[in-house]
Amino acid sequence: MYNFDEIIDRHGSRSLNVDTLKENFGRDDLISLWVADMDFRTPDFILDALRRRLDHPILGYPSTGADYFSIVSDWVFRLHGWRVAPENFRYIPGIVRGFGFAMRCLLSPGDKVIIQQPVYHPFREVPEACGFEVVDNPLLPVYDEDGFLKTYEMDLDGLEKLIDDRTRLLMLCNPHNPGGICFPEETLRRLADICVRHGIVVISDEIHAEMLLGGRRHHPFASVSENAARCSITFMAPTKTFNLAGVVSSYCIIQDPGLRKKFFSYLEANEIDYPSIFSAEATRAAYTDEGWNWRREMLGYVQGNVEFVCGWLQENLPQIHAVAPEASFLIWLDCRRLGLPQERLVDLFVNKARLALNDGSMFGAEGEGYMRLNAGCPRSKLAAALERLAAAVKSL
Repeated sequence: MYNFDEIIDRHGSRSLNVDTLKENFGRDDLISLWVADMDFRTPDFILDALRRRLDHPILGYPSTGADYFSIVSDWVFRLHGWRVAPENFRYIPGIVRGFGFAMRCLLSPGDKVIIQQPVYHPFREVPEACGFEVVDNPLLPVYDEDGFLKTYEMDLDGLEKLIDDRTRLLMLCNPHNPGGICFPEETLRRLADICVRHGIVVISDEIHAEMLLGGRRHHPFASVSENAARCSITFMAPTKTFNLAGVVSSYCIIQDPGLRKKFFSYLEANEIDYPSIFSAEATRAAYTDEGWNWRREMLGYVQGNVEFVCGWLQENLPQIHAVAPEASFLIWLDCRRLGLPQERLVDLFVNKARLALNDGSMFGAEGEGYMRLNAGCPRSKLAAALERLAAAVKSL
């Protein structure tokens, strides 16, 4: 049994989560629930693997070993039932960096990139910074009988209308961040058919794919059909699951031979596919039976946190509705019933409740009226944060 109730002080560890609060929020007396890493101790079996490597006195150029991607491939199969040959994998030094590498490799000036907002903000920022035109195909909100957000669906009919001869890439967030959605297989198959028909490559960010809640299964985009496998680059990583964001250990999967040769050659020529000593060791330690068991316990605790937040708000603060995620430790809060413009909503959380959450508008205009909360922490921290939030709302 692992202790997920343990409070670990992260101040002074050069943590983005807590040591940059003043820089990002204007004050540092906040409960931090924003950056998408967890407050849980990175598992000892991973830390021990890193310590063993440090026992050797030379930190020279590493080799992942001939079996590295067989280990990763076996883990993907065990988790998702998706069998992919090891030669279809390559290391990537971070998924967001992978977005940029893929765009630089595959696109030409003037090309368009489709995103589906509200969505993780680098989906918009990376193509814009690379000089490509971003086109929004917004997700369609689905509301419950009380008018609160229930989920999102893809607007595939609207997608077809957006595509022209300059459209070359679509960014897919699967599972979705911030909504926590696991898109249905049929939706993903239809998306793949549209993209193949129009010659569009899909970059599928599946970093939260290992964090399915409530016994759900993830459907990797490339696994749902031959068309999906033909047109896609999949990005995955153990970093969210095992709290390894500071040890960059992402990887990409490409099944189509032509697309794979083009992108893998680009990675190799630029030495981008070369992992550090620590990323390879951490991944090897994570993708084991011990890692499997730790993940199961962690997800059980996170599921309890999600249920706690949803239930607490419904009973004590019904003006704010938590959209229960199907995957991940991130909870999308529907705050529209407070009737506050976004600037005042953020002020309520930061300066009245003294909480650091993600401003919903950073995920696109469709995120206005929402905030994103990180529930990957001890439950006592969530309880304290919710009490602060209730007092702040009462003071309005």
